Amino acid sequence: MDKIKLLNEFTGTVRRAVDDYDMIQAGDKVAVGVSGGKDSLLLLVALNHLKRYYPRPFALEAITVELGFEGMDFTPVKEMCAALSIPYTCLKTDIKEVVFDLRQEPNPCSLCAKMRRGALNNAITEHGVTKLALGHHFDDAVETFMLSLLFEGRLSCFRPVTYLDRSGVTQIRPLVYAGEQKIANVAAALALPVVENPCPQDRGSKRHEIKELLRGMCEEYPDMKSKIFGAMQRLPLEGWKPAENWRLTK
Repeated sequence: MDKIKLLNEFTGTVRRAVDDYDMIQAGDKVAVGVSGGKDSLLLLVALNHLKRYYPRPFALEAITVELGFEGMDFTPVKEMCAALSIPYTCLKTDIKEVVFDLRQEPNPCSLCAKMRRGALNNAITEHGVTKLALGHHFDDAVETFMLSLLFEGRLSCFRPVTYLDRSGVTQIRPLVYAGEQKIANVAAALALPVVENPCPQDRGSKRHEIKELLRGMCEEYPDMKSKIFGAMQRLPLEGWKPAENWRLTK
């Protein structure tokens, strides 16, 4: 498929989520938290494409919190942003050193996430950002729901839109209708400059266990994730009821 046509199609999926959950208002300054992974990079490109014709004008920029792992070079991301005329900020931190070297946390994901949020919140406050766009997608939502159900005994998940009282910033997740495999395919077709994550916990977490569990179950029941996602909207979980004309596109 032609790259422009592919991007138009994917941006349509993003727009449906933005419309269904009223994610962007006119005059918003939206920052995408760019980790370097395929999800956040494609989100940035899609929002930049959406920005050209969306009826509510908004500004867009990208912010990376660099954790300090060796071998993570964000120069190609910087160059992509420059080519697209998207302001880009890369914050260098010592998070990896603190979490893994100094404290040697046995379960480092929680502290790492907390420190990343702190660094990102400071940056977006300084930049006058009103909306922070995160790259959580359809599969992330289903996995988070299952994590809460199986390990906490709760029906819970992050919300498509979350207002943060302390910073006055609203988190939005415009990829909630986009499946992980679709994102991977489009990112590869567009040759996005993905930065590989060398974190040693990347495949050793509870989330990875749930991902593998769901993968196995979907071999027997291919539409299971879609049914779980639909149930989340129909319950509905708090913040998950979309506009009446929603339709799911993976």
